Amino acid sequence: MNFGSNGARRVGGGSTRQDRCACACQGRDLEPEVASGRGTVWSFTVNRHKWSPGLEPPYVLAEVELEEQSGLRLLTSIIDCDDVRIGMPVHVRFEQAGDAWVPVFGP
Repeated sequence: MNFGSNGARRVGGGSTRQDRCACACQGRDLEPEVASGRGTVWSFTVNRHKWSPGLEPPYVLAEVELEEQSGLRLLTSIIDCDDVRIGMPVHVRFEQAGDAWVPVFGP
């Protein structure tokens, strides 16, 4: 990965600008909104390999669709659940990771 002269991050042959936001409709009039923290498991996988020193397997990586908008999905972890399934309702929790708080989901 490298950076172009205009500040764009280059990945492969394309680039993305880190200083601008846009939705799929190409609109630029975006504002943050409070979300309920509720969602549904849209897709998931159980990772059984130790890829990172801080993540002990098995752990669940999931795509959670938020309640507020169809198609609004977040890649996250599912915690405190041995029986994850597609369509399962979940709610957000936060785990501290250094100075940041990371959203994770559970039943």
